[in-house]
Amino acid sequence: MKLQVYNSLDNQLETFTPLEPGKVKMYVCGPTVYNYIHIGNARSVVAFDTIRRYLEYLGYDVTYVSNFTDVDDKLIMAAQAEGTTVPELADRYIQAYYEDTNALNVKPATVNPRATENIPEIIAFVQDLIDKGYAYAVDGDVYYRARKFPTYGELGHEDIDTLESGASEHISAAELAKKEDPIDFALWKAAKPDEISWDSPWGAGRPGWHIECSVMATKYLSDTIDIHGGGIDLEFPHHENERAQSEAKTDQLFVKYWLHNGFVTVGDDNEKMSKSKGNFVTVHELIKQVDPQVIRLLMATTQYRRPIRFSQAGLDEAQANLKKLQTAYQNLKYRLKDAEPGSDFKLEQEVRQVQADFQDAMNDDFNVQNGIASVYELAKLGNIYSERPVVFAETLQTISSRLAQLAGIFGIELATEELNDEQVEQLISEREQARTDKDFVRSDEIRDELKEQGIVLEDTPQGTRFRREQQ
Repeated sequence: MKLQVYNSLDNQLETFTPLEPGKVKMYVCGPTVYNYIHIGNARSVVAFDTIRRYLEYLGYDVTYVSNFTDVDDKLIMAAQAEGTTVPELADRYIQAYYEDTNALNVKPATVNPRATENIPEIIAFVQDLIDKGYAYAVDGDVYYRARKFPTYGELGHEDIDTLESGASEHISAAELAKKEDPIDFALWKAAKPDEISWDSPWGAGRPGWHIECSVMATKYLSDTIDIHGGGIDLEFPHHENERAQSEAKTDQLFVKYWLHNGFVTVGDDNEKMSKSKGNFVTVHELIKQVDPQVIRLLMATTQYRRPIRFSQAGLDEAQANLKKLQTAYQNLKYRLKDAEPGSDFKLEQEVRQVQADFQDAMNDDFNVQNGIASVYELAKLGNIYSERPVVFAETLQTISSRLAQLAGIFGIELATEELNDEQVEQLISEREQARTDKDFVRSDEIRDELKEQGIVLEDTPQGTRFRREQQ
């Protein structure tokens, strides 16, 4: 089966065919950097990193662009509250973003452009829209004529007359007086006293939120891109406005496939996690308490369009599953020391079938839940094979490499620290001698002593081995 993706514009599955054979241009909306990212933000980052990894597994060359919004109302207010500048605040939280996402094993983007690095391009883009009659300036602000774009509202599946009624109720009288139509939205905002600003043909000001992504997507990718991703909360108005701006400016289709991830929810009522509700957990704090690999596995193994309920039970399950995968991988590597040359043809056929099942699952709109089930099946095959009296080296390598490859698509690294601690080995030898001598008290003392040091002993048919306990 060829890869199928769910296009939010049409609300249906479509066969994925990139604009250019073998290459994928992908843009994912990044964070507004006025605070640490929370688990809800991380969900989108991990979901699209996993999608990117699978596209690369299929052999595509992926150009992956994800922006930073480093100037807007939230940054201005946060900087004023802290007594710092907007650039200083943005720099601090961009660095924190890199640290947190690196801990979650998120691949670096091809480019992480910042809005403030693209002010000349933003101004030129806005001017083009004015010249084409899609935008107008009023007292230093510039607005987009939403109704002029013939399919405005289609991405968010919104009725334009309903939007007009809603907009009239939620904007100030001063702003309503400036706009030709209540649904028009800001491309450029006139500067207020003591705010960060840039000179423009319409006076000092700063870009609106929506225009940034249109400019950066088309600048760093092309006028038409393959995939645009982001949270479902961005579908309208942010992505709707990006689409309207971009297509009005370029006269080209902006995005071929729109992909949107579900929320992270918390509590018994499954409330959306967000900074505005104050019910969020930052990645920065959580990774101090929970193995980042556990968080990654929890996030990466829920199909991207579905919501994730964040809970301790979910983390516990992910931790148990991570341990199963790591143990299976260690078992396979451990048996290499006494493996025979050659391979087991029948078992390797089973491995190929599991991998085919995995690919079928992932080709169904990145169905990671069925995909990870195939990875667990592969781990089970590996465990069973590892327990055979006679094993073959090539088959062990085949299973372990496939297991690492497929787990890696979820951002999970199975190779753990090599344990060559002579002192631990000496204690294990002493314990084995105590068991031979039926000195079970001393045997148990050694096991407990190692456990206190975070060393777990595993008695296998091939002998006793050890690993460091996952934190």
